[in-house]
Amino acid sequence: MPENTATPVGTLVLFSAGDFAFNLYWQTISLYLLFFYMDVLALPPSTAGLIFMIGAIWDGAADFLAGAATERMRLSYRRLVGWGALPLGLAFAAMFSVPTGAARWALATQVLFRMLYAFTNVPYAAWTTRVALTSGERSLVAGWRMAFGSAAAALVALALPWLAERTGSYGAASTMLAIIGVPLLAIMAWRVPEPSPPAPNAGRPAIRAKLAALARNRAFVALNLAVALGGAATALTTQSVLYFFRYVLLDTPGGPRSLAGMACASLVAVPVWTALGRRHGARTAWIGTGTLALLLPAGFALIATPGSVETTAFLLAMQATFIGFALAAWTLLPDAVDWDEARTGERVEALAFGTFALVQKIALAGAGFAIGAVYQANGFIAGAAQGADSLRAIRWLMLAGPAVLIAAMVAAVIAIPLRRDTLSRLR
Repeated sequence: MPENTATPVGTLVLFSAGDFAFNLYWQTISLYLLFFYMDVLALPPSTAGLIFMIGAIWDGAADFLAGAATERMRLSYRRLVGWGALPLGLAFAAMFSVPTGAARWALATQVLFRMLYAFTNVPYAAWTTRVALTSGERSLVAGWRMAFGSAAAALVALALPWLAERTGSYGAASTMLAIIGVPLLAIMAWRVPEPSPPAPNAGRPAIRAKLAALARNRAFVALNLAVALGGAATALTTQSVLYFFRYVLLDTPGGPRSLAGMACASLVAVPVWTALGRRHGARTAWIGTGTLALLLPAGFALIATPGSVETTAFLLAMQATFIGFALAAWTLLPDAVDWDEARTGERVEALAFGTFALVQKIALAGAGFAIGAVYQANGFIAGAAQGADSLRAIRWLMLAGPAVLIAAMVAAVIAIPLRRDTLSRLR
């Protein structure tokens, strides 16, 4: 296990800034890719949902492969991020340059992008265990990463549709975002050191044995279950925003504005959850934010005819809780790696992060497919006035679905055996 040597604050901040670049890409996918397929490429909702689901599942598989390859071959994290920055940016632009109706090209470019994203993002995430060596530092890094990610989300929510309108295409707009992301990742990889890992065992580790070790890690298993449930709840809510504003509220411009406001809400909430996590422990903070997230949909459902103002207020509050989920999870993941090493003497690092990402992507895939399937089953037609069944599906998929998932998530978080002082006592 690494010694608890303090890392310079400047290094932690620069490292965390890498998440701004990654979130330029990730938030674009999360907020606009399904919408791009349905409303720009004019793909049927079920086809769009299926393509999104296949891409997300492949994303998870690529995350797992990236983690396994890095774990077994002991590849350098910083080199994978640095050398992958440019190909990743090019693939991102290609994904939004697909011609109308070209479903196969949409799938092919998404698969390429997600593979490159996995082989840069998983090493970046695993790098956290070597850059931040204590739970306190990891809470700070998680908070800064969430803040940078929220800033990127705000930029994407406002800038992407504006750039697409001004340039005439999503391809040109995504290229401009990539021009920001590529050099930022390259600079981060160049300037942030990669401390030596703990002394490895002789030979290359067997992936099967490493997976068995992860399966025996109670903290890791419970954490992944909680993250999958919370991630699916987040995806159902955020990916419903554009449809709710356009078709239920008949306020198309309000969708991007609300998404940008949600990103700003994340920026405000990050220091609050970071402080609570550092004071009471990430697990306790997660339980608190999950409980709050359960109350919000119930209150919003009581409003008979919500307008744009009420809907935006609800979404801002929900996003403030969602960022608490993510912050706690990314704080607890490195702790789960250290916890198992302290108990068993065996360390599983990159593979743990790859498996963690795989679970998240499966949850995201399920949410994307559910939106497409439920919309089509209820008569959704892109760009047209929706019937009563379609409007009802859009509304309740944004409220009831996340509420059920969040309730199950809180139960999973309670099962995580990591308290605020667990690691310090083991050490």
